[in-house]
Amino acid sequence: MSVDRIANARLRDRVVTAEAAAALIQPGETVAMSGFTGSGYPKAVPVALAQRIEAFHARDLPFQISLMTGASTAPELDGALAKADGIAMRMPFQSDPDARNRINEGKLDYIDIHLSHVAQHVWFGFYGQIDTAVVEVSAIREDGSLVPSTSVGNNKTWLDLASKVIIEVNEWQPAGVDGMHDIYYGTALPPHRKPIPLVQANDRIGETSLRCDPDKIVAVVRTNGPDRNSPFSPIDATSEQIAEHLIAFLKHEVAKGRLPANLLPLQSGVGNIPNAVLAGLAKSGFRDLAAFTEVIQDGMLDLLRDGVLSYASCTGFALSPQANETFKQNIDFYRERIIMRTQEISNHPELVRRLGCIGMNGMIEADLYGNVNSTHVMGSRIMNGIGGSGDFARNGFLSAFLSPSTAKNGSISAIVPMVSHVDHTEHDVSVIVTEQGLADLRGLTPRKRARVVIDNCAHPDFRDQLNDYFERASRDSYGKHTPHLLPEALSWHQRWLDTGTMKA
Repeated sequence: MSVDRIANARLRDRVVTAEAAAALIQPGETVAMSGFTGSGYPKAVPVALAQRIEAFHARDLPFQISLMTGASTAPELDGALAKADGIAMRMPFQSDPDARNRINEGKLDYIDIHLSHVAQHVWFGFYGQIDTAVVEVSAIREDGSLVPSTSVGNNKTWLDLASKVIIEVNEWQPAGVDGMHDIYYGTALPPHRKPIPLVQANDRIGETSLRCDPDKIVAVVRTNGPDRNSPFSPIDATSEQIAEHLIAFLKHEVAKGRLPANLLPLQSGVGNIPNAVLAGLAKSGFRDLAAFTEVIQDGMLDLLRDGVLSYASCTGFALSPQANETFKQNIDFYRERIIMRTQEISNHPELVRRLGCIGMNGMIEADLYGNVNSTHVMGSRIMNGIGGSGDFARNGFLSAFLSPSTAKNGSISAIVPMVSHVDHTEHDVSVIVTEQGLADLRGLTPRKRARVVIDNCAHPDFRDQLNDYFERASRDSYGKHTPHLLPEALSWHQRWLDTGTMKA
């Protein structure tokens, strides 16, 4: 006999349809929803809300909301609301094509901030009042506490601050996630903050469930729907080469005594290249590794299973459907090795610096001096957002940025004279890696960095152009510390926009 996931009788009496719950959200509200990289987002209420918004629009009545989440979500949330023209403002991270198009058309306002900043900025009052929180959980306990599902994100903050709360109880989520979470309630506002008592990546410092004032919970919706994460592409030769360069570098650092034999806690962005790095670690001979990261993807599950990774701390999952089934079938094993935390802890600068994390993140482009653009194509078109990469780049022991050396069939160089948008300044970037090689920028002056980046990371098709630019800039620029020819610095991007190629 199945066990009712809603064990609290008082809240069981508040079960309604998704449509009835969506009717409680009014035009102009600020709505905070759960979800982090396609996991743990509400499955039913956003769709019903999108239908409600469309009905308003059909009568020429205005209806938009300001939307906050943990990070990106899925088509049933971002996609449905964007298609309905239901979002006036979105923060802090998104990856939905419809939402992205509306942002780049200037029809949807978007605030892109570091993931570690979201909770505290909301607590500071920078974004006003949260009217409604819509949060997915895997169960409601008898005492009314909420068991999170496959992401935690900013849910604690949403539940604490929202005027009213709608809970989705998703029975598709495995009941075995109960006990996997670590919800820390010791944060405070300045000047009352105290050190966070976490000194190892697998320390538990909080509770296994979320608290919420039951008087604020206005509706509970039963759902049974899967998280929406796409399968990763097979590891290609380019990703494999990037991974090989980075792993060889890590082995070199161990040999030099700058890293311990089991490295330091790993942080990995989401995508095919980071997944290739994780696959490479499985074959590298490293053992007893740890992860202190935002997201667990397929490769980390494999490392845990094979004993390469001893444990992993995160705030959410980004698993392919196949990996998700593996997780559910072996949840007792993984529950002993995975800790899911709030986003303000998983990305906290104090903890990233204390643990000495090794950050591994993707980029769109890097320039000669080590500045990195990870969010905008040609300086103005947003892709997804900065996410948590800046939290780890500035505060970690090492920050590595990874990318193929070219894009768009070789018409775009990932190494350019000057990045068209800066997310990570040269001061925060330790290592740049492409399939061509690795540039270790630590301890180098700007002009020396330029030589290392060109020689090791640039594609041969663009190397002569870069050398020509750098040599002329070194001779003719206004200053010689960081040589640039300002009329030419962004000319590569303009050339691509005008002709379809950066090649001269």
